Amino acid sequence: MSGLLLRLAGPLQSWGERSAFTPVRDSAPFPTRSALTGILAAAEGLGRSDGGIDTYGSLRFTVRVDRPGVRLVDYHTVGGGFPKAQTAATSGGSNKGAAVITRRHYLADAVFTIAVTGPTAETERVAHALQHPQWAPYLGRRSCPPDEPFLLRAHVADPVGQLRHRVPLSREPARPEPETMPVTFLYEQAPADLPDNEVDILAVNDYPVSFAQHQRSHRTRRIYRVEHRLAHSLACPRQELTDRLIAYCLEEKAA
Repeated sequence: MSGLLLRLAGPLQSWGERSAFTPVRDSAPFPTRSALTGILAAAEGLGRSDGGIDTYGSLRFTVRVDRPGVRLVDYHTVGGGFPKAQTAATSGGSNKGAAVITRRHYLADAVFTIAVTGPTAETERVAHALQHPQWAPYLGRRSCPPDEPFLLRAHVADPVGQLRHRVPLSREPARPEPETMPVTFLYEQAPADLPDNEVDILAVNDYPVSFAQHQRSHRTRRIYRVEHRLAHSLACPRQELTDRLIAYCLEEKAA
């Protein structure tokens, strides 16, 4: 088993969880498994109707919440002020005749660092695709491109351990400086080193079964929310963050 590390950061992110083509386009408070699978599938050039997403079933995603972000709601309209024939189309072959109004939820200024763990052959294939993507990654919506660096490391023996002890934390240091600071982690398997009363178990309907345009389906999975105490030295002032992240990335190339 091995893995890789991704950093999902940008001005805006949106991780749709319950809505599809509804007036309110929600966002989960963290990247969903469906979205993470979609990022990998897009990098490998796998279309929505191609099938094959079950190949990612052997991968495990661990999410570190560096910054949860601030929820932002965008009042969004499409197709207003035109004759009916030029407004948005309906599924029945007609046109709506008026503007389509949606309220789209985003996370502003959020940062999540992701450990992707699985069989070595699988993670190496995915890492290569992320380094040479067929389609560019985005943070839940095409209008939300990721910041750099996106792929922190392509080959890691213990990516979850790196999240807990080595990867720079995209968070301002606390004042006065404590030895450790609380950071939320989301696991797909309960961590063995914590008692049960320190783990929140959540049920989320975000495990992708099909990405087909008109047959999207998901099933429920459990995730385990844990608060770890990380070394305060991992926290980075914003003016130092990019340099420290790049230095961390370059350590792999120098090894």
